[in-house]
Amino acid sequence: MGKFKYPITSFFPMITWNDFEKVEMRVGRILEVSDFPEANNPSYKIVIDFGNYGIKKSSAQITKFYKKEELINKQIIAVTNFPPKQIANFISECLVLGVVLGNNEVVLLKPEREVKEGHRIL
Repeated sequence: MGKFKYPITSFFPMITWNDFEKVEMRVGRILEVSDFPEANNPSYKIVIDFGNYGIKKSSAQITKFYKKEELINKQIIAVTNFPPKQIANFISECLVLGVVLGNNEVVLLKPEREVKEGHRIL
């Protein structure tokens, strides 16, 4: 016991706890979803409510598994402290997180149960 059966490996450089603490991930609720035909890859423009932390916009490549109407009112997890990034003619203000499967299919990360918007993820 106490020893791992397989060695711990990563394809990315190891980070410190201090590095991780710099990433601000929060729970948000999707308010609006629209098509984003100008994006290079199939995407939606999304407006997300982060409670006391405000409303932010994002672009998300989640069109394979999600229809616009089923995303409304869904809670998600996003990185909220990236600087704004221009994607085509749109400014994205946060990064919606998801599990990337084959063929760039993305399954959204969400809280296991309803929580108040704006709560931090650790």
